[in-house]
Amino acid sequence: MSLYSKRGVSAQKEEVHAAVQHLDQGLFPHAFCKVYPDYFGNDDNYVSVMHADGAGTKSILAYLYWKETGDVTVWKGIAQDAIVMNLDDLLCVGIYDNIVFNSTIDRNKTIIPGEVLSQVINGSQQLFDELKTFGINIHYLGGETADVGDVVRTIAVNGTMTSRWPKNKIISNEKIKAGDVIVGFASYGQSTYETAYNSGLGSNGLTSARHDVLSKYYADNFKESYNTGLAEEVVYIGKHKLTDAVEVKGHTGITIGKLLLSPTRTYAPVMRELLENHFGKLHGVIHCSGGGQTKCMKYIPGTVRVIKDNLFEPPVIFDIIQKNSGSNNKEMYEVFNMGCRLEIYCDPTNAETMIAAAKSFNIDAQVIGRVEESVKKELIIKLKNEAIVY
Repeated sequence: MSLYSKRGVSAQKEEVHAAVQHLDQGLFPHAFCKVYPDYFGNDDNYVSVMHADGAGTKSILAYLYWKETGDVTVWKGIAQDAIVMNLDDLLCVGIYDNIVFNSTIDRNKTIIPGEVLSQVINGSQQLFDELKTFGINIHYLGGETADVGDVVRTIAVNGTMTSRWPKNKIISNEKIKAGDVIVGFASYGQSTYETAYNSGLGSNGLTSARHDVLSKYYADNFKESYNTGLAEEVVYIGKHKLTDAVEVKGHTGITIGKLLLSPTRTYAPVMRELLENHFGKLHGVIHCSGGGQTKCMKYIPGTVRVIKDNLFEPPVIFDIIQKNSGSNNKEMYEVFNMGCRLEIYCDPTNAETMIAAAKSFNIDAQVIGRVEESVKKELIIKLKNEAIVY
């Protein structure tokens, strides 16, 4: 059993998928988000999409960092995580504008004071204001904030995004076919719209990242930060404190905490450019979130073989996680994005258009793989000295 499973989490969410398998899959079963008829206007030319997601256990890292350093502004990053995990899923079906957002914040009031709520709520509005300058309009309509100390140890930050969108502007992934190439967008570095280096970790696999990298110091001093029913052998098994310095070429002042808490990068400015000017060239879009580099297998139609043989060299945060945990490559690539969090499937002749759009925002991009005909559906990830088959 993997460390991930021993901690009570699942990269593939098998039980969740089993629970919802009989629900309505919407108009486009392979689309990254469920797409339904226009329930709001009853117009056959439009569809309605409602999507829910959140920052996951990353909020626990923010809690530890805040308690250790006193820096309350770290909570703004958690607000961004909850928003981007919704927004970038919507980008995958072609939606980038005229979106409504409602937040859901559950906290333990005895541990999380009002100043933290203020950072999360006002941080959300600040991000919406920034996105508006790129033509991405998200309307913040409040939400639910509940004091539920018997349910959560610290705080859980989630949200829901809703949009009404033209049906003929939806990316359903049905166009993905053998012969397509996969253009990957890097999750790390510093884009033109980011103010600091981004480690690329995002908001998935944080239970493993936290326990694998951080030391027993956190188990001893912050019992509220983990499930005390877990075996000691899987709790905070790493070597580091959040304030430990890390060398990242071209950047100064980087610590373990800053790497683990880098706010999830949104690709909205890039995708808006592509969706407005090159919509017909996008055969499919996948957000490599839960499930990491294996996420694509749930959304690609047909019995095709997906080969990823030119992925980015994973940035330093993933090397730190792997060295601390001892996890093999197969587990790492199905839990984490490994430096590539968005995939566009397109004709080879259009790959350069996608790459140029990303690089115009200082986001690295390259062809990371291809789609081939096959008698069975499979994913092959080829590394320097290893081929991993899923």
